[in-house]
Amino acid sequence: MSHFMKQPESSDSFFPGGLFLNPDTIPTSFISFFPSSSSKASSVSCFSWASPNPTTKLVSVFSAIGGGGEFLSLSLSFNSRSSEDHHRYENKKVCEKEEEEEKENNNVGLVNHGSRAINMTKHLWAGAVAAMVSRTFVAPLERLKLEYMVRGEQRSLFDLIQAIATSQGLKGFWKGNFVNILRTAPFKAINFYAYDTYRNKLTRVMGNEESTNFERFVAGAAAGITATLLCLPMDTIRTVMVAPGGEALGGVIGAFRHVIKTEGFFSLYKGLVPSIISMAPSGAVFYGVYDILKTAYLHSPEGMKRIQDMKKEDQGLSALEQLELGPIRTLLYGAIAGCCSEAATYPFEVVRRQLQMQVHATRMNAIATCVKIVEQGGVPALYVGLIPSLLQVLPSAAISYLVYEFMKIVLKVESS
Repeated sequence: MSHFMKQPESSDSFFPGGLFLNPDTIPTSFISFFPSSSSKASSVSCFSWASPNPTTKLVSVFSAIGGGGEFLSLSLSFNSRSSEDHHRYENKKVCEKEEEEEKENNNVGLVNHGSRAINMTKHLWAGAVAAMVSRTFVAPLERLKLEYMVRGEQRSLFDLIQAIATSQGLKGFWKGNFVNILRTAPFKAINFYAYDTYRNKLTRVMGNEESTNFERFVAGAAAGITATLLCLPMDTIRTVMVAPGGEALGGVIGAFRHVIKTEGFFSLYKGLVPSIISMAPSGAVFYGVYDILKTAYLHSPEGMKRIQDMKKEDQGLSALEQLELGPIRTLLYGAIAGCCSEAATYPFEVVRRQLQMQVHATRMNAIATCVKIVEQGGVPALYVGLIPSLLQVLPSAAISYLVYEFMKIVLKVESS
């Protein structure tokens, strides 16, 4: 593009002292004479100087249009690029920009992946700590339940407590608690994490703003099945340890070796079908009932007022005070959910324990085992030990949910 500076118009060919020629004075053929690929000229400036003495002209004559304009010098600027170089330069800039964006996206992806992994780890730890605390607290009740279910205890609850205290002392009520923690900690961690993950995924897939009851029950059932598949071997070993003669096996490692040596690896999954059949509805009821109660409260005037008050005083609240339901209501709803879940699925639990105690030579399937239990003790036999089991489940479920919600706040777990 050519740039020309012009003086105000005059009737004379030259202004005294000098003249900037009008761009129309220079023919197009003259400018095109300079090849753009080599000259790379971006501007052409023409300047002419006329001497006061007309007879002494120190000017160069160049024929222009019409009368032929005269000028002393011609200056060309070579500051810009050729068309080809310009395209190469622009393409290079675009490529560099794309590479920077790709690196930035890769870095963001790595950060997001790392954040998700850290959040998942914290989520699992919240569930594991909840299981450790709750199981240790209710270990004596768990011991009583297993005495009725596994050993076929016929004595009253009071007589059984007295017998354990007399023969084994106070620590006898926590017998097998370490193994129980090894089983329940990963089980509960996976269960809680899987439920929250499945529920949120289902809600997004279905396009709902809030989880429906159906989505809660499905997510709870799927979480129970997932945790059962991953943790059943440890549960089998614990059952073998508390069964008659289990004390002589030498702890967890000894029981594990005994089961593998005598019955093979897959014997660790004895009772898998009834376990899945029991854990699917158990997880559905446990998580579904709690979430339904929690959602109903948070949508009530009292619940909405509590959330608003928490937002106003967010900085000065402790972790317990940040619980959406509050400590008491969290304990209560957890206990109700646990009670409903245990009562609905207890017969499956009895059948599963009996299957885990069977040896390979006399092994029966789940249906045959259930029929045998009913033949020997009637339908009530499927609910043997329910009272001590409920006494164990109520505080266990309540404490489990309280500690879980508390740890999620302490660890700053984000929604999956």
